Amino acid sequence: MLTSLRAAVFAALFLFGGAVQVAAQDVALTSRDGKIELSGTLLGFDGEFYRIQTEYGELTVDGSGVQCAGPGCPNLENYVAELQLSGSATMGQVLMPALIDAFAKRSGYRASRHDGEDSRFTYQLEDEKTNETVGRFMFHASNTDEGFADLLADEADIVMSLREMRPHERQRAREAGFGDMTGLNRSRVLALDAVVPVVSPSNPVKSISPAVLARIFAGEITNWQAIGGPDAPIDLHLPSDSSGLAQAITDQVLHPAGLVLSADITRHALPEDLANTVAGDTFALGITSYAERRKTDVLTLTGGCGFALDVSRRTIKTEDYPLTAPMFLYFPARRLPQLARDFLSFTRSPTAQIVIRRAGFVDQTPEEIPIDAQGNRFANAISVAGPETTLEELQRMTATLTPMARLSTTFRFEAGSVRLDAQSRSNVQQLARALELGQYDARRLLFVGFSDGEGAARANREIALRRAEAVRRAVTTAAVTVNLDRVTLDVDAFGEAMPMACDDSSWGRQANRRVEVWVR
Repeated sequence: MLTSLRAAVFAALFLFGGAVQVAAQDVALTSRDGKIELSGTLLGFDGEFYRIQTEYGELTVDGSGVQCAGPGCPNLENYVAELQLSGSATMGQVLMPALIDAFAKRSGYRASRHDGEDSRFTYQLEDEKTNETVGRFMFHASNTDEGFADLLADEADIVMSLREMRPHERQRAREAGFGDMTGLNRSRVLALDAVVPVVSPSNPVKSISPAVLARIFAGEITNWQAIGGPDAPIDLHLPSDSSGLAQAITDQVLHPAGLVLSADITRHALPEDLANTVAGDTFALGITSYAERRKTDVLTLTGGCGFALDVSRRTIKTEDYPLTAPMFLYFPARRLPQLARDFLSFTRSPTAQIVIRRAGFVDQTPEEIPIDAQGNRFANAISVAGPETTLEELQRMTATLTPMARLSTTFRFEAGSVRLDAQSRSNVQQLARALELGQYDARRLLFVGFSDGEGAARANREIALRRAEAVRRAVTTAAVTVNLDRVTLDVDAFGEAMPMACDDSSWGRQANRRVEVWVR
């Protein structure tokens, strides 16, 4: 311990030599032989390690090799793990409590909720045998912006977010000593959802294109008659502008069209208020989440070429529906209590996926989709056949894929980038773990690349093939312990042969650029 503590102090002096000394000194950690002492402010204790702010900077010290003195020292005999979570009200009020309850039942704990003020509440876990408190999950369920603000103020261990972290937030987190928040272990997709346009069941309009949707919410189209509806003004409704969902709507609907939101929009703090208002107003148009659509009608997304995309649990999971909205957990580069780590591990289990589904959200369990459930996709392929997409190529694709089933695990890319999007990065880890566990032993997985229709068909197929190879490489790299002798991982590409959406818009082209996984 003496050597490791000296090494920690040396590292701190080297890395944080210019740090300002902390005025409050509420703990002193002394090595067992009494030769080294560190004084500072206790930032956290996970049952094993102390995290303290010292004159050398922030240090993490193994509690087994030191003695703690001072008013800030934790009770080591009756240690209670504490975890602070802040951010999205949808996640905090609905999804996370359901997961905590399921985790408690599986682990032999009894969970009880204690409400506080200002959207704050605590879940307390007690051992069912001893009745001793083992943990507290303390929630601030407000919105995504406040979640990241609490993280930067060191008042949250985990952020619940309905959008990806902004570049300026990542920069501030790095400056605050929280590490690189884009790193592999700094965020996780907990569940899936989608952004959906909704109307009243009494509204005759049943479909809309993303381009028209953007123009309406930018104030360029103001009457239903312009899109085939009655001669009446369009009343617009969105979630509160501080919510992660509202920010995801702006990112996915307005920004691709280069537009900004109209000022004439009614905002709703609660998703149920938005859904109930729209459902009761024939002339209202709202955008909300798939999980919060309630008694509204969801509009089908269409394009100029005639392709249509309906939202469903399966199309969200495959990202065939283009306006997906993953639900994120973000955590800084610090140790969490063992109880918290156990809970986070549980959230990836098959049991947790069932809980997520029952709570009204979309889980990440891979599903095998049989070929006879994909007729519309092959119809799309036939409709675009021509000089470049030949009958011979379509026959090759059909012969290759017909004996197989498509996995719901699909990989798509960020707009204008070769980087996988957030849901796809999560899919890499999910598929890698499945391979490590031997779930596809003695089977063949085929990574199939598809492209949009811009450019020459031969070049598009080559690009799609390189993407498929890149995804296979990412998955095998992540699957550290997989035995590749037990599973066959192949690649192929059919370029622009099976479009999911029209190529006349950026969102359509992005939907078409993908890597699918087929299994036999």
